[in-house]
Amino acid sequence: MFDIGWGELLVIGIVALVAIGPKELPTVLRTIGQWMGKLRRMASEFQNQFQEAMREAEMADLKKQVDEMTSQAQSYANFDPVSEVRREFESAQQQIESAIGNNPTVETSSPVAAPEGATPTSPTSTSTEPANAPSPDSHAAAPVTPPAEPPSGGSESGTQAAGGKPA
Repeated sequence: MFDIGWGELLVIGIVALVAIGPKELPTVLRTIGQWMGKLRRMASEFQNQFQEAMREAEMADLKKQVDEMTSQAQSYANFDPVSEVRREFESAQQQIESAIGNNPTVETSSPVAAPEGATPTSPTSTSTEPANAPSPDSHAAAPVTPPAEPPSGGSESGTQAAGGKPA
């Protein structure tokens, strides 16, 4: 702290012996020692308080980091991938619906081809019953006929396609 060498201490001691006297010197040195002890304790106490404040500041930073990590861990613990996917699907659906709502709609009433054997009716037809009117038994399934099998050629079974041409 102070840069005082042995020579300077010897000069201070001789001046003190002459100024104070040999009888009072031990009491003065004891008092100076006590004051120096008190100063050292106060300096040590101040230094310890300063270091404690630094530790508390570091602890506050560490506590803040731990709190942030805890909140992140809780958010990961409450993570629900199904709800995330559901939310994404709902937003995509809303985007599609809004895109459809902004575009003009295409006419969906296109003419339907009449089945074989049925005669198409014209809008000016005098018939009151449509040609393809559902029957009262429309809920019953219509019989399905299997497709006709091609005639077999005889010598090579299954190698010729319909019409007699090799496959």
